[in-house]
Amino acid sequence: MHAPHKRAARRMTRPVRITVIAVGLALTAIPVAAYAGSPTPQAAPQSAAAAAKAAAATGLDDPAKKEIAMQLVSSAENSSLNWKSQYKYIEDIDDDRGYTGGIIGFCSGTGDMLDLVELYTERKPDNVLAKYLPALRKVNGTPSHSGLDPNFTKDWAKAGSDSAFKKAQDDERDRVYFNPAVKQGKADGIGTLGQFAYYDAIVMHGDGDDSTGFSAIRKRALSKAKPPSQGGNEVTYLNAFLDARVWAMKQEEAHEDTSRVDTAQRVFLKKGNLNLDPPLEWKVYGDSYHIG
Repeated sequence: MHAPHKRAARRMTRPVRITVIAVGLALTAIPVAAYAGSPTPQAAPQSAAAAAKAAAATGLDDPAKKEIAMQLVSSAENSSLNWKSQYKYIEDIDDDRGYTGGIIGFCSGTGDMLDLVELYTERKPDNVLAKYLPALRKVNGTPSHSGLDPNFTKDWAKAGSDSAFKKAQDDERDRVYFNPAVKQGKADGIGTLGQFAYYDAIVMHGDGDDSTGFSAIRKRALSKAKPPSQGGNEVTYLNAFLDARVWAMKQEEAHEDTSRVDTAQRVFLKKGNLNLDPPLEWKVYGDSYHIG
């Protein structure tokens, strides 16, 4: 396994207050071009009521499916399925967002790291990161390390062993990223795979007001296809959403590798696995993964 491929952190406005596994199975490489224009078998359109009922019945918030989602994202974020080992992770990945750390890539330059440390400090005032709050407020919106170096990364790693900090990371991930993605997915009448596609998009792009944020990606997809909640076909809509997602990724150099869509989410969609049922096999950055 090569070094982790951390994606460039999302652009976003500051939030308002968020297994059996075998790695390395070989997969047959599937050319990106094969997905771009190839026809996909179409099922009969669902009624909006039936789609909403189906999406509500099962979803990414099922504990087993949520665990799969965490592993899928970690394969792209950290080149590992062991997402629970990432609470201590922190580095500057040279993307002009300052430090990136934790299970979802909280960033000192985008505000969500600040919100995380504020939440942690509310719950545990004497924590090792509390002293950095003034500096985190000053560097928010910039790539600066001012007031954080030289010991912030060491203290973050130390906090990563604290159950209270882990819980704060889990809660912020859910509040800012996971729960909104699942809620919007269910409202659109899409199932577990579609909800994951939403979640992965909001993790990378955030939901700011720029042209590559999650809402803009969804709007671009809606201009091409109707979701099941509006009587559209789920596969057709998800293909449109993934097309829009790939477009958004290609707008930034750090996101040019679109394999987390092309050889992962597209693979599941092409197989008709709308419920993300194991076994799952996919590739990211050329590495093969398996969840059995």
